[in-house]
Amino acid sequence: MSAEKLWYRQPAKEYMAGLPIGTGRLAAMILGTVAPERVALNHEWLWRGENRTRENAKSAHLLPEVRELLLAGKYEEGTIKGNEAFGGPGGVSGTPNRVDPYQPAGDLHFVLEHGEATDYRRELDLATGLVTVSYTADGTHFTRQYLAHIPKDVILVHIAADRPFHGAFWLARKDDPRCCLRHETTATSLAMDGQFEQGIAFRVQARIETRNGQVTAEGNRLVVRGADEVLVAINIGTSAKTDCPAWECRAPAFAVADWDRLLQGHTAAYRELYRGLEMHLDVPDSDLPTDERLRSARERGADPQLPLLYFNLGRYLMVASTATGDLPPNLQGKWNEDLQPPWQADYHHDVNLQMNYWPAEAGNLAASAEPLFRHIERFVPHARKAAQDLYGCRGVWYPIQTDPWGRSTAESHGWAVWVGAAAWLAQHLWWHYEYGQDVVFLRDRAYPFFKDVAEFYESYLIEDAHGQLLVVPSQSPENRIPQGGKLPVTLCVSATMDIVLIQDVLEHAIRAADLLEVDADRRRTWQSILDRLPPLKVGRHGQLQEWNEDFDEAEPGHRHFSHLIGLYPGDQLDPERTPELWAAAQRSLERRLVHSGGHTGWSRSWTACMFARLGDPVRAWEHLVHLITDFATDSLLDLHPPRIFQIDGNFGGTAAVLEMLLQSYHEELHFLPALPTAWPSGQVRGLRARGGFTVGLEWRNGRLIRAEIVSSQTRTCTIRCGAEKHGVQTAAGKSMKCAVEGNRLIFDARRGQLYVVAPADAGNG
Repeated sequence: MSAEKLWYRQPAKEYMAGLPIGTGRLAAMILGTVAPERVALNHEWLWRGENRTRENAKSAHLLPEVRELLLAGKYEEGTIKGNEAFGGPGGVSGTPNRVDPYQPAGDLHFVLEHGEATDYRRELDLATGLVTVSYTADGTHFTRQYLAHIPKDVILVHIAADRPFHGAFWLARKDDPRCCLRHETTATSLAMDGQFEQGIAFRVQARIETRNGQVTAEGNRLVVRGADEVLVAINIGTSAKTDCPAWECRAPAFAVADWDRLLQGHTAAYRELYRGLEMHLDVPDSDLPTDERLRSARERGADPQLPLLYFNLGRYLMVASTATGDLPPNLQGKWNEDLQPPWQADYHHDVNLQMNYWPAEAGNLAASAEPLFRHIERFVPHARKAAQDLYGCRGVWYPIQTDPWGRSTAESHGWAVWVGAAAWLAQHLWWHYEYGQDVVFLRDRAYPFFKDVAEFYESYLIEDAHGQLLVVPSQSPENRIPQGGKLPVTLCVSATMDIVLIQDVLEHAIRAADLLEVDADRRRTWQSILDRLPPLKVGRHGQLQEWNEDFDEAEPGHRHFSHLIGLYPGDQLDPERTPELWAAAQRSLERRLVHSGGHTGWSRSWTACMFARLGDPVRAWEHLVHLITDFATDSLLDLHPPRIFQIDGNFGGTAAVLEMLLQSYHEELHFLPALPTAWPSGQVRGLRARGGFTVGLEWRNGRLIRAEIVSSQTRTCTIRCGAEKHGVQTAAGKSMKCAVEGNRLIFDARRGQLYVVAPADAGNG
């Protein structure tokens, strides 16, 4: 099926055209080169570690002066002073930041002794997670298979040929003057130990087993002669969480005869994670290799199945980034070959990490959110100290840019003075409850964090002469106004994004406390704050204002849509509840695009998500297609200009497809709200909706013909049906009693029961 396979007639010409595999803890990029092959290796905790105990300067005493300047409208002075006080090193300061870069572990290389390869094929099967490279050389057929084995948590390479073959295997790493390497070779294994200067240590280990033939050590290489098959098991350890990397990369010895059993065990575990959602479309299939499909789509268009392949790849990348992982995917997921990757391949908390997780809950990948929650919780102790040191506040403060060490420090002068990161991360904790209805998770993990974030705002907001609560300093990441001077981001008073984020986290805190029947006094405090926040405003162009004043923008086509988070991914803006603001948000989006906005991969994917949320299938599809044709490598990995791999665009594009098929804001199910005309008929099962529902949909000629709903709770189910009448039956064919309120169909659903919804003239069979 061409919607679940990436394949090519030649090896990858660059790293970003390789095929990624991963267990979550470990990752590898398969280039498929023939002589020699390079398997590029990563470990999620392999960050240099030089700055894992860094601290903020104590600068809370400077807050009143910065506030005074900004409240007086002296934005340039206030921005300069604010960054001097709270911006930290890095950015435009002229000094390096202290974010540790995510590092490559090294490479497994091997070369097989044969002549020129013909009949070459390289493929990644998204249904199994298996990469296969096959070719013929000297009349012999060779097959190389690569697997990130989830249950065993190792990288496996299996090589077979229809005659005995010879080859050599070795480990290497890019020259790094600040990393000391030591190689060790035994009769059946290779090891490479590394120690970063003033940082952590690591080990890469490869164990080689053969069927028939001999293995001998020759220097730092293992040489295989006369083998029918070879199995290489690769593991990596670091000292990030233990003193001994060698202990972490212990692995059981696998015999070559174990390969089929290992493959079966992995496939079962992988499908348990990946196969929760399946989609099939009645559109033409393609027999072209993926790079040729992409080239054809760029030149001629009309490949409606290519976005489905991109969607399936996004779900695959999430599994490969998180299955056994302790950390969430960073800017490059878990795949990086550079010693100094762009932006350190770090965690950006002002959209990029959040975007990685937009498809997780709705896309039936809820288990992948656990590493994100660990990341959030890892920061809490230091985030409490940071709130006090930087702003003299209670609660927690999270940085805009960071690494995995749990240090909440400002590291990006010109960008870092922002107080919204924790609130935006909290949104994902609420979603996990909202989609899964796990009260224990809400009580033990989500609600305590909501309280920490809310406590920060309780002590950070200031009251003006009219009793309104203001956010000072504030910013709209990562935008500026002409009055803000030369720094890349302008500090201001009560940017729209900050107001929306405060509303979001406090509303969720109130709802959680109400559900848990706790903290009545705090609920009243939070509601009082909500009641006194500045209202969102419509500007002179009919747009949703980005700042408290209707400023001109220095860059009206800015890549960030920060002030539109209430449209997507949030739910504060709604066509029925806030029609004027809804229309203003759409106007803002259109103005951004008129001025060439959406000019990065992740920004284009956010654009597709917002048009899907607006119920505009034409423009949602247009931007999804441009995301793929303008911002993808040959292996469909997302690009940031000029040509930088960033995985957030992949995940954002996956979220856009989900948004086209099902929306569930305010726990109301809306089927096919932005179905593209390019997908006139199809079916999908395993969509998840807010309120604890799992949904399957079938449509024909652009019209819903059947929906199946299963609720995880006994509760009311509300469906937004539009003008068309619908009926609801149980799986046994019994008609359900439904109430109709405007365009909503309402019925009582029992936990675990299947319900079938169909237009009244379509039947429920």
